[in-house]
Amino acid sequence: MQGETIPSHQAMMDLARAEARLPRWMLGLGAAAALASVVLEGPRFAAGVALGAALALVNYRWLHQAVVTLTSAGQERVPRLMVAKFALRYPLAIAGLYLFYKTGWLPMMAIAAGLFVPVAGVLAEAILQLASGWRQPSEQLKIDN
Repeated sequence: MQGETIPSHQAMMDLARAEARLPRWMLGLGAAAALASVVLEGPRFAAGVALGAALALVNYRWLHQAVVTLTSAGQERVPRLMVAKFALRYPLAIAGLYLFYKTGWLPMMAIAAGLFVPVAGVLAEAILQLASGWRQPSEQLKIDN
């Protein structure tokens, strides 16, 4: 294929490192949001943000595990625990949210804010990737046939 570009080995390693950084971004940003919430809104609001962030992190972890398991080569059968996690992640999250909604133990807006921690983590990683792309020359190989 004339002029087609493929990612180099280094670029693929960068993607693997970025994937490994995502949970750390999410954890760090969730903790920062909870700490900022203590100062700006109070401990009850901060607990709601922390709960929402924890739910979002568990959801991300379970989804990531399911995708890795389903796409792993050579595996004939998906483990039952993985199927259960994949099938139950939304019903469990909704049941938990409903409990806090009905009891009013924590503010729903705070929990909802915490649920957006993965979005913030992906945005932070995207900014990091853009910044590193501007600093380094492209590491793609050209294939000319």
